[in-house]
Amino acid sequence: ASSFARMFVQVCLYFYCKCLWRCLKFVVRKLTGQCELQRICYNTKPGAARTMKIEASLKGSKSRRLQTSVNVHPDAIEKTIDDIMELKRINPDINPQLGVSLQACLLQIVGYRNLIAEVEKLRREPYDSENPQHEEMLLKLWKCLKPNSPLKARISKQWCEIGFQGDDPKTDFRGMGLLGLYNLVYFAEWDTEIAQQVLTDSLHPKYSQLSKAEWEKKKFDKAIGYSFAIVGINITDLAYNLLVSGALKTHFYNVAPEAPTLTHFQQTFCYLMHEFHKFWIDEDPLDIMEFNRVREKFYKRILRQLQNPEMALCPHFAASESLINI
Repeated sequence: ASSFARMFVQVCLYFYCKCLWRCLKFVVRKLTGQCELQRICYNTKPGAARTMKIEASLKGSKSRRLQTSVNVHPDAIEKTIDDIMELKRINPDINPQLGVSLQACLLQIVGYRNLIAEVEKLRREPYDSENPQHEEMLLKLWKCLKPNSPLKARISKQWCEIGFQGDDPKTDFRGMGLLGLYNLVYFAEWDTEIAQQVLTDSLHPKYSQLSKAEWEKKKFDKAIGYSFAIVGINITDLAYNLLVSGALKTHFYNVAPEAPTLTHFQQTFCYLMHEFHKFWIDEDPLDIMEFNRVREKFYKRILRQLQNPEMALCPHFAASESLINI
């Protein structure tokens, strides 16, 4: 009985709050002469704060047409904007900037959804050693990271030098599929200097940031390394979880003026690799068995940063400079 009463009270509160909210929106519209979408666009600066409010407003609308507007094809966005203006009885000639602002927001919202689909497709595609394109990408990863050390054979213990577990890297891509390889190659090709330095430091972390004398003075005598490629695949998983959970909306809506793309995702991966490496050194773990603890702590730190609507993880990251325009 008590359980039923509690459920009844919760249902009543839900409908009361929902009705009260709609009444408040109606009153505010009458007082200001503007609908909620107008108030958001006119009173919130461009970026994550505005786009996330627009997204919430559209999804929470009682109109089915508005609810589905966040799921349209990119080519249908202009028509969708016209439908929204018509439904809200907004004259586009009097409010020209509103259409422009809504279009920018919808491009980001729809683009984020499409990016998830693209990333998911790569994650589900397994590495195929019989596919020449897959093999070419894998060899490119070696050449970018070890340009002065030719690979003696496709199946070789040399792969362990860049952090794979055995003599054939294909088995290490099972968890993240091609997505892990795509990210590693992007990091190695477009931020070669940083990637090579992180690789070197992962092999010799004890002197990566401090001189030998400084390390001895601080008694950091237990600093250990990690497997670069394996950690790269693991950080790919971390970036993937941030993406599908919606946590990366803050970052992407702030750095991508229109639809976020796979390149934005790969730039974010580069940033996370670089930051995780510094975090690992700072944490100074006792052994590699602490990896999951350090990774979880790092993940929570990134999540906290992304709770800030102003947050852009890597607005000035080297690989991002040509694309980012906040």
